[in-house]
Amino acid sequence: MNYSYLSHLSCPKCGTEYSADTIQQLCTCGSPLLVNYHLDLVKSVLTKEEVSNRENSLWKYHELLPVENPDNIVSMGEGMTPLLKMDRIGRKLGIGHLLMKDEGLIPTGSFKARGAAVGISKAKELGVKTFAMPTNGNAGAAWSLYAARAGLEPYIIMPLDAPLITRKETAISGANLHLIDGLISDAGKVVAQLVSEEGFYDASTLKEPYRIEGKKTMGYEIAEQLNWTVPDVILYPTGGGVGIIGIYKALLELQELGWISKDKLPRLVAVQAEGCAPIVKAFEEGKMESEFWENSETDAFGINVPKAIGDFLVLQGIYETNGCAIAVSETEIHAEQSQIAELEGCFICPEGAATFAAARLLRERNWIKENETVVCLNTGQGIKYPETVRAEAPVLRKGEMLKL
Repeated sequence: MNYSYLSHLSCPKCGTEYSADTIQQLCTCGSPLLVNYHLDLVKSVLTKEEVSNRENSLWKYHELLPVENPDNIVSMGEGMTPLLKMDRIGRKLGIGHLLMKDEGLIPTGSFKARGAAVGISKAKELGVKTFAMPTNGNAGAAWSLYAARAGLEPYIIMPLDAPLITRKETAISGANLHLIDGLISDAGKVVAQLVSEEGFYDASTLKEPYRIEGKKTMGYEIAEQLNWTVPDVILYPTGGGVGIIGIYKALLELQELGWISKDKLPRLVAVQAEGCAPIVKAFEEGKMESEFWENSETDAFGINVPKAIGDFLVLQGIYETNGCAIAVSETEIHAEQSQIAELEGCFICPEGAATFAAARLLRERNWIKENETVVCLNTGQGIKYPETVRAEAPVLRKGEMLKL
């Protein structure tokens, strides 16, 4: 058996194929590239039962990941995060089977560790020494820390108002961190200059093909944790969209392997904030690509992406699963974040809270039915966004007792 059954890279827009043996970035047509595997061979040598008996990390799916030599793996034990029953908040929302995939319990504190683990491992395998990437915070932190473990040198460009903790994670790793007074789209322009003039590997979202392979393992895990079935609905906080693209890719691969039913896919929901909702606008207009969102702003900083290069792949996944895209307000995000902490004891990030706010709205519209199985993705720890939560309390003088 091979460690990986990697085949080649292909363009989802024009169909051009590329070798996976050398560094590839975008297709010549400008589209992101997707990774292909010899799924027929995987099907003949591997069973889902064998996979379920392996150690619980995302590397248990290594035949379906792009790293061909296990010596190149850079890992901190990422993967197989809990799929928690959320019964109390579910009753409040009127959803009988509400679950949360909690990506806060993963190295670096966010789901970005999945993409960093696989992306850095493959970059190492391809001989990359230096890379550059723009980030809203968590991705930069994850890629910097995994790069330190791998011995790679990162250049990270981050908006000035990104969460301070993610800046500190990036800085302590020894990365070349630079802040920009602007959005992630402005940071992207600086990275493009570094790539063009210095020849750095471009680790921007979907400008390398392997981050998505790490993210897709969330889809594998959800299916495995549900005994190789799928839920009715999956809600995902969507900025660059790699997570929802990856989950959709994983589900299609599982269907082709025969590990899940070909008769059902979950309805995928892209959740955005009202202050930055280009995917929602495109969905409501029935378009396949989004337009740049001017003056974007939201406390859910990870989804503050005015224009995603893979927007057409996000929209394709939504349309082909009969899903939808929905925007929620800042008030709804903060209210749901508090509700989940109070009712379930989970301090989740604003992006994760947005998915619960969306589930509430979709249940009120009866788009989500009472007895459906619904999975909300929490993509990181709430403690990484301390500035979004108020914690005022009365102060007792020394020696003063509390009177109830």
